[in-house]
Amino acid sequence: MTRALVFLAALLMPSLVASSAQAAVQRVEFTSGSAYLIVEFLDDDLVHFELAAGTSPGVNTSIFTTPQVAKKDYLGPSDFTQSGNVLTTPAMKVEVTAGTLCVKVSDPARLLYEACPRNLAQPWKGLTITKGSTQNAYGLGEQFFMGGSADGDWVGRTRSPGGTYGNAMVFDTDNGPVGNTQIPVLFAVGASNLNYGLLLDQVYKQQWNLTGDPWTVDTWGDQLRWYTMTGPDLPDLRKDYMELTGRPPVPPKKAFGMWVSEFGYDNWAEIDNRLSGLRADAFPVDGFVLDLPWFGGVTAGSDNTRMGTLSWDTTAFPNTSATINDYATNKGIGLMTIEESYVGKNLPEHADLAARGYLVRSGCSGCAPVYLTTNDWWGRGGMIDWTQDAAADYWHTLKRQPLADQGVQGHWLDLGEPEMYDAGDWASGVLPGKHAHADYHNVYNLKWAESVARGYASGTKRPFMLARSGAAGIQRHGVAMWSADIGSKLTALAQQQNVQMHMSMSGIDYFGSDIGGFRREMLNSDLNELYTQWFANGSWFEVPVRPHTENLCNCAQTSPDKIGHKASNLANLRQRYELAPYYYSLAHRAHRYGEPVVPPLVHYYQNDPNVRETGHEKLIGRDLLVGVVAGAGERDRDIYLPVGTWYDYATGEKLTSSGQWFTDRPLWVNGVFRLPAFARAGAIIPKAHVDDKTMNVMGKRTDGTTRNELIARVYPHTTSTDFTLYEDDGATTAYQSGSVRTTQISQQLSGTTATVTVAASSGTHTGAPAGRATVVELVADTQASAVTLNGSPLTQHATKSAFDAAASGWYNAGGNLIVAKAASASVTTAKTFAFTLGQAPASMTFRCDNGATTPGQSVYAVGSVPQLGSWSVASAVKLSPTAYPAWTGTIGKLPPNTAVEWKCVKRQETGFPDTADQWQPGANTSFTTPATGSGGTTTGAF
Repeated sequence: MTRALVFLAALLMPSLVASSAQAAVQRVEFTSGSAYLIVEFLDDDLVHFELAAGTSPGVNTSIFTTPQVAKKDYLGPSDFTQSGNVLTTPAMKVEVTAGTLCVKVSDPARLLYEACPRNLAQPWKGLTITKGSTQNAYGLGEQFFMGGSADGDWVGRTRSPGGTYGNAMVFDTDNGPVGNTQIPVLFAVGASNLNYGLLLDQVYKQQWNLTGDPWTVDTWGDQLRWYTMTGPDLPDLRKDYMELTGRPPVPPKKAFGMWVSEFGYDNWAEIDNRLSGLRADAFPVDGFVLDLPWFGGVTAGSDNTRMGTLSWDTTAFPNTSATINDYATNKGIGLMTIEESYVGKNLPEHADLAARGYLVRSGCSGCAPVYLTTNDWWGRGGMIDWTQDAAADYWHTLKRQPLADQGVQGHWLDLGEPEMYDAGDWASGVLPGKHAHADYHNVYNLKWAESVARGYASGTKRPFMLARSGAAGIQRHGVAMWSADIGSKLTALAQQQNVQMHMSMSGIDYFGSDIGGFRREMLNSDLNELYTQWFANGSWFEVPVRPHTENLCNCAQTSPDKIGHKASNLANLRQRYELAPYYYSLAHRAHRYGEPVVPPLVHYYQNDPNVRETGHEKLIGRDLLVGVVAGAGERDRDIYLPVGTWYDYATGEKLTSSGQWFTDRPLWVNGVFRLPAFARAGAIIPKAHVDDKTMNVMGKRTDGTTRNELIARVYPHTTSTDFTLYEDDGATTAYQSGSVRTTQISQQLSGTTATVTVAASSGTHTGAPAGRATVVELVADTQASAVTLNGSPLTQHATKSAFDAAASGWYNAGGNLIVAKAASASVTTAKTFAFTLGQAPASMTFRCDNGATTPGQSVYAVGSVPQLGSWSVASAVKLSPTAYPAWTGTIGKLPPNTAVEWKCVKRQETGFPDTADQWQPGANTSFTTPATGSGGTTTGAF
């Protein structure tokens, strides 16, 4: 800004002085009385503010950032103009009000908000933020509402501090002791893509009150510093936020599998017992999570506790290196070990750390280490100063690196709020000249995770962490978060889904829970039902899938083969493993582009008012929509589908939505409990082959065989779409330097021809196959009459068994599904499948005679194929009393040329779904489905 413009601004606004540094990043300072405001434009759509009373740092240096911010090398806006107090870039306009230092931010045509100082001269200070045209708001990290609902945004609510300093574990009667992680980013949404993002880059506790207009946010600290992002929609805003605070690395592939946990496994024998049970029932599993007993446990109230040894209790866990190697090499599982920041006072580790000055100190830099005695269930002693990088690096080298070298694959960072602390302590700190507990509390776990990531940076292994607390930016260090010691209640399961919605909008892609609930004593419903539902939800939404509970009594179960509905647990877990290539590709997109893995519907459908507060439905990536279930006695649920064409993921049923509800979607499908899931038309979902020989997500199999075929589930659409499959070695950081294989899969429906092309793969990685088979599962309205591969006809097989036995070919599988495969070929060869559609699916009319019923009772058909429930009464098909007491119904999409057996059954419409009141007596009714069209009527009778 020229001296003339500065002078002119002073003349026009006597209470306001403005100045600007001549740099690519544009900074302008305004003053009013003893207060100042610095406006720093980092990009066209990103502006940074600093507001305070006192002496300004000036405009020649960047505004200070906390450890929450990763990117500090912005190049500035492509164009910038200043006209008095109005500052403009191509994507935003900032107007500063004389005298008050209020700022109005626009996009630039529409006002987004006006922020004004609030109690600027007081220790507890903040901003008022006009609600304006905003209707809904998301983010702000983790907070459980009372009431246990999956739905709700922040407008009309107050996001209160979790404890004295912010981050805390908070108890309430609906949810139990749950996490309260402060991630101070807010995404605000109005009509017609009016939206913005706001990150309050403060380390102190915050209170956001969004109940009125204006909103208020209050915090401690000498300065108020915040960022504002503008953009065309929520996906753009979230990408900008992820660029600012750091995109997540790709987790180890094993993180996408199941890790079984409890508090805690006492020895190797307990783990071996759980593993043998899972393997006997053909459950895939990728790891076990070890709680306190791995290092010998703790002694409450004692200086002699083993907390902080971080060394194996070799009495209970002997031969550790050999055992860990055997688990990894022969059994296909990894281990994650818990660690805390506390060190027992009488341990040699305490003396070592104290001598080096690496423990948090009692009140001053030269003081003795704090001596923590409050809530001393773990014992008594000191706390590691993670804000001191030298301390963190020393501890990693001394304790954590030997574990990693042994083959431990994950680190469970527990109690990281921190849970116990000395309010008068002194730490190295993260703010210049600030060392009190309040000055670092909310970034303590962030710095802890940073130290783990830094320790791994010198090697080739990927960091894999689980943490229950954090801050903005923790995602960039390879952390998955979980919701703490949640209660075994259906309200907690429901509320978990609301929290996950806001955590996704806070940049946390990998978020989960203690599946089944940690606090079993809070259970107030049927445990098996609760676990079955929780496990189904976790298998869709959580990374990792991690059952966990308190089991010091050795009387509780967490393994899905031992609790809940076993067949349902197995089906839901295998489905998760089948979808691992899809999730893993989403993880690569999260790393590369900042796209969410499990976003709320509002993220992609922000102009649909029906989804603005929806947490009871979620998306997996862009293409799968899944309904949450969390309630007693659930047999079905209504589902809302945004405008478009959708397919039921389990049955292939096609639904065309104008933006509407579809009622009574069944939850028991083919004899197992499943969440209702839908794929949008145009979706391409890469899958893996999973069967009873599958051991883990890396593809290890009990018979030593390899099943590495590329499988793509495709939902055709007249608009061409594509999806990129990302593959790497699954374990090392080589993907960061280009060791990645990408394969683009595309589809288009034109007339009666659906074309699916699997392009030639690009790139490679260690262990990548040079050739493999390719399978396309096309979900369509009709059967196919012909399929070609690269222009040549494929052989049609009449049955699945014939198809499975052949190297290539295709068959109509029923349920809207057509399956084609190409024999193993080079991955550098493109494969184009063309499906000729239009052949009528096989159908039959079912009739049940003598079906006299009582009130509340109906007649159903149940039989040997999925369309008849696979002999599950819960999934039987209801018939209609068209000529009572005869009941009839036509069932379509049956597998063609297939022998079917079935029976009539009477069942209550409410109550436990697998209970039948009466079965058709005698032998099963049998028939063979036609190749196409109707096969007539098949009759059974009571």
